[in-house]
Amino acid sequence: MIPVCRVDELPAGESIRVLADAPIAVFNADGEFYAVDDTCTHQDASLSDGFLEGCYVECPLHAAFFDLRTGMPTCLPAKRPVRTHHVMVADGVIYVHVATQHRALQDLAREQGGEEGVA
Repeated sequence: MIPVCRVDELPAGESIRVLADAPIAVFNADGEFYAVDDTCTHQDASLSDGFLEGCYVECPLHAAFFDLRTGMPTCLPAKRPVRTHHVMVADGVIYVHVATQHRALQDLAREQGGEEGVA
């Protein structure tokens, strides 16, 4: 688990970038906290610099939207999802549990109706 910040240090509608094995963007979407890989899958742009609308983030470079709950892109030019990470709050501190690439693939397969091809 990676400590991110205190809850009161990340106001609603804001985000923060956290360094891990890959940079992670943590968002406060109206009191719900979400974490995704910080780099847009279309091109190298920081999603933490993007525009938050509900539980969607718009990439600041080419306006691709990603659902923060699933990591799935909702429009072009992005075609691949961003990896999502589990967020938890304990004693007023936000923590991120970094997802492995394997778990991210399993989650994606489940959303698409099966786990075929996931080892």
